[in-house]
Amino acid sequence: MNQSVLTSLRDELDQLKANNLYKKERTITGPQGAVIQTLEAGEVLNFCANNYLGLSSHPEVIRAAKETIDSHGYGMSSVRFICGTQDIHKKLEGALSEFLGMEDTILYAAAFDANGGVFEPLLQEEDVVISDELNHASIIDGIRLCKAGRKRFLHNDMQDLEEKLRESGSARRRMIVTDGVFSMDGTIARLDLICNLAEKYDAMVMIDECHATGFMGKTGRGTHEYRDVMGRIDIITGTLGKALGGASGGFTSSRREVIEILRQRSRPYLFSNTLAPSITGASLRVIQLLSESTALRDKLEKNTAWFRQAIHEAGFDILPGSHPIVPIMLYDAALAQEFAAKLLLKGIYVIGFFFPVVPKGKARIRVQISAAHEPVHLEKAVQAFTEVGRELGVIK
Repeated sequence: MNQSVLTSLRDELDQLKANNLYKKERTITGPQGAVIQTLEAGEVLNFCANNYLGLSSHPEVIRAAKETIDSHGYGMSSVRFICGTQDIHKKLEGALSEFLGMEDTILYAAAFDANGGVFEPLLQEEDVVISDELNHASIIDGIRLCKAGRKRFLHNDMQDLEEKLRESGSARRRMIVTDGVFSMDGTIARLDLICNLAEKYDAMVMIDECHATGFMGKTGRGTHEYRDVMGRIDIITGTLGKALGGASGGFTSSRREVIEILRQRSRPYLFSNTLAPSITGASLRVIQLLSESTALRDKLEKNTAWFRQAIHEAGFDILPGSHPIVPIMLYDAALAQEFAAKLLLKGIYVIGFFFPVVPKGKARIRVQISAAHEPVHLEKAVQAFTEVGRELGVIK
């Protein structure tokens, strides 16, 4: 490589480090869970995984994955329209459709691919997509790939959304797109009001449910169940890589006609291998477990309520809400990194979040609660936060 390019890249990396914006990765030496083994700190309690329901290492899920490798092999070796598809992939698509209350589902290798592949096939130059300003990067990138007009509305601001809908009245198709749950803040989209506006202005509604499927709502169907709008959402994208087992894979669920168009035109689907059989079989078992009982979802809700109350009473500035994402606001990037490092020494694994992942001046530690956490884990975390918070002058 040209030496000037390498020198320039090194300068960029040095600048990131100098500005306290460089992101380091830690090494886990065993399975994901409430208690994990790390190279850097040995055994620690994990409070930064998307393992909301504790299913990443659930024995039933692991057993299903192993059994599926024996019955269906290791990989597909090509895309579905070329080499065919396995029966288990069709079964999983059907199970997800039923679970979410949708007509049909298409699987992707990742949720990023699902969002990257949904807009271009459905929206053209005469259409408009209206996106919440805090939507996930995958939605932003997916919108960039299509030729539709683009508008952003202020976060969860229904007055601004309605104004954008009025402005786009001449469009052939209009699509409102929002995260169901916003991953940095844990805030929940106002889907009931969004659906009201969509019906008033004849617009479609798409939601990204990566931080909701499996545990939001009374039976864990997602944000659309939580907001009582099941049957009023047009398109749902989501992941198998968080609450639903934590491996990988994404999906889009919608009306049959929409899914059929995606099978014909969605580039990430047409040009990428689908899910490995082991993940597919394990995900089927996950859907079965969640359809049989809400016990894990109920435990997660209880754990979340306890931790939110305890950390608030300890004196920390947290964003209000009910989601297991609990942002503890520190505002300064260097402070967030130092805070996380000191917590690791006390056996608590969390990560400081700062620009560009969150806006400048909004640095935080994002705590994520799991059904795998026991009361003793939550109590130890609050105690460690309190000790470090006092040491660094964050709380009194």
